[in-house]
Amino acid sequence: MKLAVVMPVLNEAPTLPARLLALSELRREGAAVIVVDGGSDDDTVAVARSGADAVLQAPRGRAAQMNAGACHPLARCADGLLFLHADTALPANAHARIQQALAGGATWGRFDVRIEGRHPLLPMVAAFMNLRSRWSGIATGDQAMFVQRTVFESLGGFAPLPLMEDIELSTRLKGISPPVCLREQVTTAGRRWDERGFWRTVWLMWRLRANWAMGGDAHALARRYGYTVRAPAAVAVLAKAPVPGQAKTRLAPLLGHAGAARAQRGFILRTLTTAHHASTGPLTLHGAQGANHRLFHLLRDRWGVACRPQAEGDIGERMAAVMVEHFANTPHLPLIIVGTDCPVLTPEHLQQAADALQTHDAVLIPAEDGGYVLIGLRVALPNVFERVDWSTPRVMAQTRLRLTQAGARWQELPALWDVDDPQDWTRWQTLASATPDHLRRA
Repeated sequence: MKLAVVMPVLNEAPTLPARLLALSELRREGAAVIVVDGGSDDDTVAVARSGADAVLQAPRGRAAQMNAGACHPLARCADGLLFLHADTALPANAHARIQQALAGGATWGRFDVRIEGRHPLLPMVAAFMNLRSRWSGIATGDQAMFVQRTVFESLGGFAPLPLMEDIELSTRLKGISPPVCLREQVTTAGRRWDERGFWRTVWLMWRLRANWAMGGDAHALARRYGYTVRAPAAVAVLAKAPVPGQAKTRLAPLLGHAGAARAQRGFILRTLTTAHHASTGPLTLHGAQGANHRLFHLLRDRWGVACRPQAEGDIGERMAAVMVEHFANTPHLPLIIVGTDCPVLTPEHLQQAADALQTHDAVLIPAEDGGYVLIGLRVALPNVFERVDWSTPRVMAQTRLRLTQAGARWQELPALWDVDDPQDWTRWQTLASATPDHLRRA
């Protein structure tokens, strides 16, 4: 049974060499170590390259980083995934125990934890964490969670949360089967207790967990915990179902109707993966021309993607309906609306758009053909979708005019390009063939 170890890091250069050295035995036993950096400004990446099988960079946040690591080809070839924090050390027999558990039919599990720090009551905290985990069936990231890769993928990975991503995933995994609670101990650093004060940290963590259990917002909780939280935004992906003869019809002369439909399926999956990695907030897929297509059912039932049918009307009316519904339900959460025709869209683009909506009413990524790839809104602006000549080179100019008439303040990010016709497809295939495998998302 092959194992992949995914380690999210951020500014861990001083301690990372020892952590990676401790994993050398696992590598000799066949495990792959994948380090995912979240934008360190020290020598973390250079250090990681000397002691890992793969080093990636992903949007900052443990959920986004671990999801990116789990998508690496080395992880996709593994039977089991182990998510290991950079300040956590495994016991000597960790590889054998994980293999034994997963090969024996376990879906997922975790280790007991020991906290290494100055305060004499830290062993009591660790003992309580282990007891609570065994009783509740909920694991924390400090306990080195491991899971069958196919199960992790079927659940869509970690939810796009800045905090509590481990508890949220545990809850979903627990719905499949209870965890294997290994009594061997991982050792995690107690630096947050040492640096912030023991009782203050204990009290804060109790309050955060209680607030989360009562439905608290993960972004607000992360700020209280002391994280510098990325700007939140919901992402609505508008997609045509991959139905031959209805999807990407301008590619049909080159690919045939079935090939064009397969291309559309790939674009949908790529866009959803991009949005998932960006981890800015809730993700919803709005399907058109076959909202009951089996792909949408698969995404909903196996990946947990919220799928909804698009409203009737032209693309402007459909985007307006998404906007109205979103702000009626979550008026204080910005919204990003994106299609599936831009395969060069990255998680960083979505995060930049979410950042822009902290200080602007709207954000746009123009398309080279005169339209736009993405529109983000901080508030509902109904007029922005009215009196626009959709599918023409005038879309972006008319949208700017509508924003000006609405008195909105907006920001434009650098232009990207869509895949609409055979020339665009050739351009995309040339770029994709020159992109290393670990950077491809579909």
